[in-house]
Amino acid sequence: MTLAPSSSAQLNQAEQQRQLDLTFMQRAFELAQQAEQHDEIPVGAVVVYQGKIIAEGFNQSIMLNDPSSHAEMNAIRQAGTFLNNYRLLDCTLYVTLEPCPMCAGLLVHSRIKRLVYACSDLKTGAAGSAFNLVNNPQLNHQLELSTEIMQEQCSQLLSAFFKRRRKEKKQAKQATDKASL
Repeated sequence: MTLAPSSSAQLNQAEQQRQLDLTFMQRAFELAQQAEQHDEIPVGAVVVYQGKIIAEGFNQSIMLNDPSSHAEMNAIRQAGTFLNNYRLLDCTLYVTLEPCPMCAGLLVHSRIKRLVYACSDLKTGAAGSAFNLVNNPQLNHQLELSTEIMQEQCSQLLSAFFKRRRKEKKQAKQATDKASL
């Protein structure tokens, strides 16, 4: 069976977009690894405009004692400065974990065109998992959405981080209990 020319062109365009998505998500993953090196929850984000990364960020809440210093927030602040505009029209945000309600609100307010995230956050995800702020018809802006790009790698990074954290917490508690005897 041969595809009609328009179907073939659409398939080629979709494959090209998927390759771009993988490239940009790979950079977000590298940033998530940087966050982990700083003992932050390993989440990374990049903002892309006209096919180029214009901003990037990773979680820095603990380092900066700033609960709003999420990867998405840091990247979007940088993108606004780069574009000299608080509206990020025609930009795409790539992030390794589904945005929380705070970050999803920022995406809507900044008018980001498209959101691409690697893995869902069933507890606090606000792009469809726990809440759906990015496509809420009651809000004044909705985003295009793509998911599960590099899902396995990003999920493994997060799982390993939290497993290590739980182990460290348990060891610290055991040391405290032992010292009090």
